[in-house]
Amino acid sequence: MTKKILYVIDGLEFGGGERVFAQIINGLPEDRFETFLATATNAAIQRSITARNCSFFPIDFSNRCNALNLLKLAGIIKNQQVDIVHGQGARAEFYARLAARISGRKKYVSSVAMPVEGYDVGAFRGFFYRVLDRFSERFVDCFLVVSSALERDMIQTHGVAAKKVVKIYNGIETDHYNPDAQEEGRRGIRREFSVNEREILIGSLGRMVWQKGFEYFVRGIPAILQEIPEAKFMLVGEGPLRRDMENLSVSLNIRDQLVFTGYRSDIRDMLSAMDVVVIPSVLEGFPMITLEVMAMEKPIVATAIDGIAEQIENGKEGLLVAPQNPQEIVQAVKRLLNDPDYARLLGANARTKVIREFSVQKMITQTIDVYEKLCRR
Repeated sequence: MTKKILYVIDGLEFGGGERVFAQIINGLPEDRFETFLATATNAAIQRSITARNCSFFPIDFSNRCNALNLLKLAGIIKNQQVDIVHGQGARAEFYARLAARISGRKKYVSSVAMPVEGYDVGAFRGFFYRVLDRFSERFVDCFLVVSSALERDMIQTHGVAAKKVVKIYNGIETDHYNPDAQEEGRRGIRREFSVNEREILIGSLGRMVWQKGFEYFVRGIPAILQEIPEAKFMLVGEGPLRRDMENLSVSLNIRDQLVFTGYRSDIRDMLSAMDVVVIPSVLEGFPMITLEVMAMEKPIVATAIDGIAEQIENGKEGLLVAPQNPQEIVQAVKRLLNDPDYARLLGANARTKVIREFSVQKMITQTIDVYEKLCRR
């Protein structure tokens, strides 16, 4: 019998959570699952859904307190005879968890990509989110976490029973992120941003928020330029700290060497243009960008924080450095640039690992297993 799954996410941005939900919805066998998506009106995630049997329901999650959301979700669950509700994000999940509860105790799956304690939303809203999250956790049948660190956090800090926590790593499309198809993209991006083939391009990608640690990458640029004056640098992404990063580059007298691209959807081509990629994050769950860089066989310097340390083994698939440490970033970048054979070996190892451990199909298969076990209870 076909099982009906309702996915609930605010969709106010197209981040890792939205991308994972799109991957799952598109990858579920249509003869076994019917899917529904409750998200913001005209959310970007809708444009990523290719599954023919997915129905959309607009929900306004931009308002912090809206009882209509609870009633709408409960109505969807009842009218569509939903078997499992799968949610992500503190704001959307509070409504979804309660709606599943009042709609006849439907099975509920919660995806946790980052602990609510790590949300960058200010002290008052952060406290509010934590209270709502802890209150509604009792209505969750299974927590899907993306790293061992989050698994420990849910069990030890949140007090969730170990049997209710399942670790499933994020996956990416390794056929799309393929180094064999990067030459055209490399030439196009370098031409667009006036970087010639002789110049070394070192880049970093992500939303410009404090968790991504771009400040520490930017602060390391002058030291790299002292040894490699022909190097160019690129920051790909948009966010509230972009102006701060631009001002920092001016104060360090490196503005002409650092390109700010703004938001880009052509991440594969952006990576193709780069010779080394730096991921200077301070806080992450299990970042997709790391997997994309690894799949493209790009030499990578990343911080040794929870999540990333499960993706990269230092010295095998990339170089790990201490967070918030520009000096270590500089030394690691120089090491890769001074030893191109070693850099290529790390890149090749990284792609092999992604194909083996972090494929989309593996993630989908494991998620289906969770759904089927819940339905048998």
